Amino acid sequence: MSARATKQKSVIREALEQAHRPLSPQEIYTEARQQVPTLSIATVYRVVRTLLSEKLIVPVAVPGESDRYETQLCAAHHHHHFCCNDCHRLFDIPGCGLQVAAQLPRGFSLSRHEVMLYGSCRDCRA
Repeated sequence: MSARATKQKSVIREALEQAHRPLSPQEIYTEARQQVPTLSIATVYRVVRTLLSEKLIVPVAVPGESDRYETQLCAAHHHHHFCCNDCHRLFDIPGCGLQVAAQLPRGFSLSRHEVMLYGSCRDCRA
């Protein structure tokens, strides 16, 4: 890998780490271009595929929309997500207060759950 590609990968990883929320490829591109103005969206997609294969980031599925991506470190801690109906940005909701296991039908076993909350973020409400 060239020094340029290493710099681009590093900047993209940094954008994901500093965001503290899942980012779309376009959001990654916007953030990373502040450090590397010559960065292309194709490079962002290529690096995202590499980071996924290296298990350094994980996809966050959003029903009806494209996946977002967050760091493996962030994903390692159980949490939920909030999707703004207006700007479509995703935000982390730390922790989990759900007691879903007690609500399962008798004899069922829960392995995991995902919750997506929807509404308007602070910026869009202003």
